[in-house]
Amino acid sequence: MNDSIVSLVDKYHLIAAFAVVGLTMYVAYWLSRHLTAGRLHGSAIAIIIGLALAYVGGVSTGGSKGLSDVTLFSGLGLMGGGMLRDLAIIATAYGVRFQEIKKAGLRGVIALFLGVLVSFVAGAVVAIGFGYTDPVDITTIAAGAVTYIVGPVTGATLGASSEVIALSIAAGLVKSILTMIATPLTARLIGLDNPRSAMIFGGLIGTTSGVAAGLAATDARLVPYGAMTATFYTGLGILLAPTVLFLAVRAIF
Repeated sequence: MNDSIVSLVDKYHLIAAFAVVGLTMYVAYWLSRHLTAGRLHGSAIAIIIGLALAYVGGVSTGGSKGLSDVTLFSGLGLMGGGMLRDLAIIATAYGVRFQEIKKAGLRGVIALFLGVLVSFVAGAVVAIGFGYTDPVDITTIAAGAVTYIVGPVTGATLGASSEVIALSIAAGLVKSILTMIATPLTARLIGLDNPRSAMIFGGLIGTTSGVAAGLAATDARLVPYGAMTATFYTGLGILLAPTVLFLAVRAIF
């Protein structure tokens, strides 16, 4: 029986990857429901479990791709790649009513630019505080504070070292997890209860996974609106970080 399962997993890597992710999500949501009474969203727990599994996979194989370095789970490399990630992000747009998007108007645009700039400046200040002085390093880490997607894209464009790119990804992941946890706890205080505020929130925070999970824990109907502007935020960050913002950092340093 066990040999048959191992043989099946070894033959169909992508199906095995879906099974691993599905089991992880089931465990994460069970833990969320029974141990935290829903206060810590299942998506946040799933990310923590995923990071732990990636660490175990990297340590056990000596590789650099986490659990996908294990032959049986190599399908995770495809499933976690850019293709399916972008498909998932784009799919969120299908739940949006464009009448609601128009209501965001100028405030939504301002939220996008302000969100990118505030996150970038905060990341740059932290990078400088830890002793980084090279404009490429500062920009890459600051871009990671924008989102963990903008960080590596910016680092690859500017020629940053792999260590600095890893730091930028870590900064973005911390932001994403904090957003997942804090959103349902603060939603009532900030009036996050309608599509317009969800779009502004997504534009200010910007991490698509964090915003989507946080809004799902708050009100699932708000997810498409927050995810839509968060996606625009990511695109804006990718445009600004390796160009305009890098030139600004270089002019200062």
